[in-house]
Amino acid sequence: MEFLAIDVETANADIASICQIGIARFVDGKLVEEWSSLIDPEDDFDGMNVSIHGIEPEMVEDQPLLSDVADRLRSMLEGKISVCHTHFDRLAVGRGFEKYRLAPISTSWLDSARVARRTWKDCAWSGYGLANVCARIGYEFRHHDALEDAKAAGQVLLAAMRETQLDIDGWLHRVEQPIGLSQGSDHNSICRAGNPEGELCGEVVVFTGALELTRSQAADLAASLGCAVAGGVTKKTTILVIGNQDARKLAGHDKSSKHRKAESLVAAGQRIRLIREADFRALVKTTGR
Repeated sequence: MEFLAIDVETANADIASICQIGIARFVDGKLVEEWSSLIDPEDDFDGMNVSIHGIEPEMVEDQPLLSDVADRLRSMLEGKISVCHTHFDRLAVGRGFEKYRLAPISTSWLDSARVARRTWKDCAWSGYGLANVCARIGYEFRHHDALEDAKAAGQVLLAAMRETQLDIDGWLHRVEQPIGLSQGSDHNSICRAGNPEGELCGEVVVFTGALELTRSQAADLAASLGCAVAGGVTKKTTILVIGNQDARKLAGHDKSSKHRKAESLVAAGQRIRLIREADFRALVKTTGR
């Protein structure tokens, strides 16, 4: 049994702005190899991202570009099973390769968050973030370091395999099956209750700025993936989707009230991902069936 666990950190709201990569290789239930590197994203750093992972712009000076380590990534991941916690790391790698016009890596992705949701009942609809699941299984790690997070995702999968007696092939099949619970939905307004069997069930998304999609279309897409859609940013919000023309202004002052409130909540310690509409649509494409 072999798999690779991968995690990335990003410099700003552009999910392709990878500034650190960590990969951990597991064979027969043991960590046998680890690799990590800072990456020059050739992009600006947003203070909010820096506050999360601690990577400053000067730390990536003279570090390799993603294109410089692409062959290394391909040699490690090609034809293997690649584990990441939620779809964001998978999407970031894909978008990063697109940025440099590189052919995608052919690998079988396995989401350890989806594994956790199907292993422990109390993680099915909430509480399946990496830190919470690791606390549940008794694994200590330094959160928001790419290598540490990669190793943690691998440990989540190993713990789930022990709990369920499913091997890795069994889990590749199991994550495509329903969790088994249900809840209602509301299609009469911009707010939505997410599909309980969607891959992103448990996420609460809010939209801000001018979108190419209509708000109703965007809300329907998010709900189909499992996201609850809310009209405003609250302490329950986990994703803020920003109209493409606003996403690169994170360090400026031309922000919506939702954007400003999200940043204040993040500063207070809440986990909210700020992503561009283009990345949201790519997420829909890669997670939709």
